[in-house]
Amino acid sequence: MFKVRYVIKKIGFLFITLFSVLTFNFFLFRILPGDPLRLIARAGNLSSDSIARLNELFGLNQPKWMQYLIYLKNLATGQFGTSITFRRPVIEILQERLLNTAILLTLATIIVVAIGVGAGAIAATRRGSRLDNVFVVTSMVCWSLPTFWAGLILIILLGVSLSFFPIAGISTPGMIYFSSWDRIMDFARHLVLPTITLIIVDMAQFFMITRSALVDVLTTDYIHTAKAKGLSKNRILWKHAFPNALLPIVTATAVYVSLLIGGAIQVETVFSFPGMGKLMYDAVLRRDYPILEASFFIFAVFTILANFISDVIYMIIDPRVKNV
Repeated sequence: MFKVRYVIKKIGFLFITLFSVLTFNFFLFRILPGDPLRLIARAGNLSSDSIARLNELFGLNQPKWMQYLIYLKNLATGQFGTSITFRRPVIEILQERLLNTAILLTLATIIVVAIGVGAGAIAATRRGSRLDNVFVVTSMVCWSLPTFWAGLILIILLGVSLSFFPIAGISTPGMIYFSSWDRIMDFARHLVLPTITLIIVDMAQFFMITRSALVDVLTTDYIHTAKAKGLSKNRILWKHAFPNALLPIVTATAVYVSLLIGGAIQVETVFSFPGMGKLMYDAVLRRDYPILEASFFIFAVFTILANFISDVIYMIIDPRVKNV
């Protein structure tokens, strides 16, 4: 019963948070300096009458509160409107870009968590050793690197100087694919540099958090008792110590999903990767409100769901959480 009440309460907070974020995003984009139609007119030499008709077409001539109500109505019916820049339904544009970003971020997240947690566990069991010091110094250096700078260095070293991997896009221009496997492999080669960039910059936080949590757990009395019983190091680490260090790792994962949006924008912009991050960057420059609102809506849903899932995992790992 308590678990059901806890989950229902969290779902209620989920919807309140989502509504607050959507409201904030709507008004945030509209207070940005710059008029999207003026930007288009500057490039296409539109007349004042044409700009007025476009304002009416996109509903930009309505008061802000009316635009807000229309925005909520469209979201409730699953409609994201028409892109001001592309003159196409936003949902079609998102479908083209969302899969690319989902593949990139999912792959990067799995590798980042696996390497960070694994290296953190190894370092914790060898605290104070030369290997531990190397891991700590390397992770701090990587954590301090700006994402876009790391991407540019990889482009210069592995893309331009050594020509190991493509440096932009998701496919080789003019390439003829003789099978689906050829297309997949070409796409995979274009994924390498963006994925490595995210791994280099982001795995350090999981390493440091895992190492710190396990170092604390490995000094507790029940771990000393397990050692006195003659249990193997691997059994002590993964069966007794690691489960009790999971809470901060789960927290780090939920926070990482929230911060991954910024990393996606930087990485996809540096590598001209046609995903949601690059789409959002271009939409900000062009003040394309429908694309911005839809993109942030999708990212907000994923972020809030990630935090909700982490809360449920908290409850499973530590039942005391439901009473907080």
